[in-house]
Amino acid sequence: MKNFLNEFKKFAMRGNVIDMAVGIIIGAAFGKIVTSLVEDVMMPPIGMLLGKVDFSDLQIVLSKEGTEVVAIKYGAFINALISFLIVAFAVFLLIQSINKLQEKIAAKEAADEAAEPTTKTCPYCYSEISINATRCPHCTSELDTKKKAK
Repeated sequence: MKNFLNEFKKFAMRGNVIDMAVGIIIGAAFGKIVTSLVEDVMMPPIGMLLGKVDFSDLQIVLSKEGTEVVAIKYGAFINALISFLIVAFAVFLLIQSINKLQEKIAAKEAADEAAEPTTKTCPYCYSEISINATRCPHCTSELDTKKKAK
């Protein structure tokens, strides 16, 4: 049992698990903000424009016995659908901006690599050699180290 607890502790303390937990907590908080945005800010004006309709009250009553009501609450579903679309759009924008940033970084790194030569030509045998070489590995000539290629 102690070994099991130690293994679980190692698992729970990994960076990926902690990062995932933080992401879930932030995601849940973001979800609450979006839900409030939809239900409290967006839907009241939309309902007013559609004839003072409160979407959270829209339902189809299937059965009503005393105080118990069985209903399909399609208004709550509309609110949830709009919330989902807002979250999906926000995630799309975030991922799109991350991808563009990664593309810019990759292009800059490629340009930096292309700008810096890694080889030079031996002035004696005209073989391609390392830019840091002090002696040609092909003809064994000593190279002038003061004239490194740029």
